[in-house]
Amino acid sequence: MRLEQIDHVALTCASPEASKDWYVRVLGFVHVYPGQWKGVPVFLRLGTTFIALFPSKGPGRELPPVRLDHLAFRAATSADFKDAQQGLRRQGVPFQFQDHGISHSIYFADPDGHELEITTYDLPLEGPGGQGT
Repeated sequence: MRLEQIDHVALTCASPEASKDWYVRVLGFVHVYPGQWKGVPVFLRLGTTFIALFPSKGPGRELPPVRLDHLAFRAATSADFKDAQQGLRRQGVPFQFQDHGISHSIYFADPDGHELEITTYDLPLEGPGGQGT
């Protein structure tokens, strides 16, 4: 078996439409395959990363609580990492910065409380890349 990459991450959401709007507005995802599968799941794409948003409740659907520890996105450069922080600040999304030694990350939550991370391995020479709001 030879696997290439993660195809998609499936998240359960209180409101897939509200979560779709948030991922598009805040993180720049694109809604793909609209109307496919009668709208369930809502599929989003960012580069080669896909997220499938499923309703946590609905006709014949009552999912038990499942916890995703976190979902991490990579910023290729320290400049992209700083731009991500500025974008989150503009959107009013609070985040926490962490220096992991080999990488820098910021952590924040989506509307359903899923923890999200943006990380970079392109560390600036002057030190930490930023701080949360």
